[in-house]
Amino acid sequence: MSTTVIHSARLVTDGAETENAWVRFENGLVVEVGTGSGWSDADTILDATTIAGPDAVLTPGFVDIHGHGGAGASYDDGAEAIRAARTMHRAHGTTRAVISLVTASIDDLVGQIGAIADLMQTDADVLGSHLEGPFLDVAHHGAHEPSLLRAPLAEDVQRLLDAGRGTIRQVTLAPELPGGIEAIRLIVAAGAAAAVGHTSADAAQADAAFDAGATILTHAFNAMPGIHHRAPGPVLTAAADHRVVLEAIADNVHLDPKVIKLLFDSAPGRVALVTDAMAAAGSADGSYDLGAVRVTVTNAIARTDATGSIAGSTLTQDIALQRAVQAGVHLVDAVRALTQTPAAAIGLGARLGQLAPGFVGDAVVLDAALQVRHVQTGREREAQDLLPRGS
Repeated sequence: MSTTVIHSARLVTDGAETENAWVRFENGLVVEVGTGSGWSDADTILDATTIAGPDAVLTPGFVDIHGHGGAGASYDDGAEAIRAARTMHRAHGTTRAVISLVTASIDDLVGQIGAIADLMQTDADVLGSHLEGPFLDVAHHGAHEPSLLRAPLAEDVQRLLDAGRGTIRQVTLAPELPGGIEAIRLIVAAGAAAAVGHTSADAAQADAAFDAGATILTHAFNAMPGIHHRAPGPVLTAAADHRVVLEAIADNVHLDPKVIKLLFDSAPGRVALVTDAMAAAGSADGSYDLGAVRVTVTNAIARTDATGSIAGSTLTQDIALQRAVQAGVHLVDAVRALTQTPAAAIGLGARLGQLAPGFVGDAVVLDAALQVRHVQTGREREAQDLLPRGS
């Protein structure tokens, strides 16, 4: 039995902050949490203040439910590319991630989804796949190739779901497309989260999507109608609906800091800080491919060559945490948006995203400036704990 104790930290988890706290891990799981010097001996003992200095912060591992790559590698390019990007993001605190796929042909997506399902058998930090496309609105295609977009025919949706063998965690679609509402029902029935995004939906259409079972708004404000005082659109509709989690890209490019704070104020406990990172995250400026779309990154901002649209981000989740706090979001709320809320949004809230007994033992130690100083990923048992049933 392998045991670890991290002590003398400011513990931030489950919407609360505890001073001089410690956490005990056994065999990849959290088994005990306390304060002061009440922890017992362990195989590995880590003093958070030695690692990160005074006011060291201990949080659950970050969970990214929307990202496309990093370290020069794109998740669309297979297992080794996924591993390379995940290594980089893990160093920035993201201990678990959903692998987001950009728009491609149905045949190509079937292959990519199946490869991710296979990878999950060996790589416990991969939580499944997220299909961002091809069922998107052409008018809000962003960095997706418009010629590959299509309406969500039931047979196409079902074919993709079947290819995932229960590992698809999220599907983003425009609900106003023909078949959109029925597609949401199919996705939810398969155990995945349906997300509204890259859409022209008005408030009524967004309401219909959420009533049909959609529970996520993909990168709020981006690739959708904005807020108007007589046309609230999908953002305010989602914020007013307590069933819905709103993704936010807190890089100060996709969202102004004031808008980041507005999202947290409007939907407390229901914001998920995602990266939407593409291959250039953790890498250099230059030219990259995002699926079928050519992208140029200048000063760490990615834009499509064809239209100049923002093409994902170069964000990591530790920087998202810093940006949110700088925008005025309370630390405990920002940490929840990186951990508990995204884990719950994809159905893993009972096992992931908190430092509490029985949860997977992923942890991050940060210094007072919220820079990552230590990352721990739970091992052994949790690989099977997070696999879909029947896989």
